[in-house]
Amino acid sequence: MSLYIKYIENLINEFKKLPGVGPKSAKRIVYFLLKRNSRDIERFSQSLLEMSSKIRFCRICHNLSEDDICSICSDPQRDHGSICIVQEISDIAVIESTGEYRGTYHVLGNLLSPIDNIGPDEVHIPGLLERVKNSSIIEVIIALNPTVEGESTSNYIRKLLKPFGIVTTRLASGLPVGGNIEYADEVTMARALLDRKEF
Repeated sequence: MSLYIKYIENLINEFKKLPGVGPKSAKRIVYFLLKRNSRDIERFSQSLLEMSSKIRFCRICHNLSEDDICSICSDPQRDHGSICIVQEISDIAVIESTGEYRGTYHVLGNLLSPIDNIGPDEVHIPGLLERVKNSSIIEVIIALNPTVEGESTSNYIRKLLKPFGIVTTRLASGLPVGGNIEYADEVTMARALLDRKEF
């Protein structure tokens, strides 16, 4: 027999699906929500529904957007000759917070991992190659996490871009091996961007 009413158990199970939320944290969140008034719960639910129905992925770079093309890709003030490749959408916010980069982005959404059956088609690499072929791209900055998967994905992309004669750089020192861009502070991120090297 379950210790919880089925509605509570269902909600706990949904929260457990979130990254970094284990069974205890999921229970705490649900118990917290149970103490909120119905107006707060409705606002929370409405926000989730609006996010689900109104947010989409940019057809060019795969960033979040309310429109077909995100605000960065559609901004004429951005440097459209430069693409910064990141793994996750959250990495864009970290790089943008430095104020050092004014180019565009390309979100891979994942890293190459043969063990997990994640190949180039699952990593938005074909879309990147299309952008390079059909645009006047001068530089591609590879800003992937310095992990085994990040390094192998970086090297794979570098080899694919070599025939195009595009300057390919990567983030410099400041990001520790095994670290995540998402958790880097602004100073570290700015230093890594400014000191990027061609490879």
